[in-house]
Amino acid sequence: MLHTMGLYAAPFESIAAGRKSVEIRLDDEKRRRVCVGDTIEFILEPQESRRVRVTVTGLRRFATFRELYESVPASDMDVCGESVEQMVAETYGIYTPEQERKYGALAITVSLQPGSLSAATLEA
Repeated sequence: MLHTMGLYAAPFESIAAGRKSVEIRLDDEKRRRVCVGDTIEFILEPQESRRVRVTVTGLRRFATFRELYESVPASDMDVCGESVEQMVAETYGIYTPEQERKYGALAITVSLQPGSLSAATLEA
């Protein structure tokens, strides 16, 4: 199954370069449909000018983002040098603590599909 998710420049480039092998998301209804073996197409936001495809190789669910960040090596998320507190605070800029309590956190382990980086065709 193919899933589409947006990413801002820094995490997009990190996945496209193969430095980031774990993407962090809220474990909401949309993400609960993701299974090992599925394909995710990440779209560069907000321009939607580039896309990269990855294969899902693992899924790990956690009650909180703190538990996730304490369990997943920072190097797998390409965030070396940041404390768990910093990562949690940055995540709360995207997801609220209320959303975290309702859904939990998800670590999606991915593998870059060879030759999958492409420029999107933009229509004027």
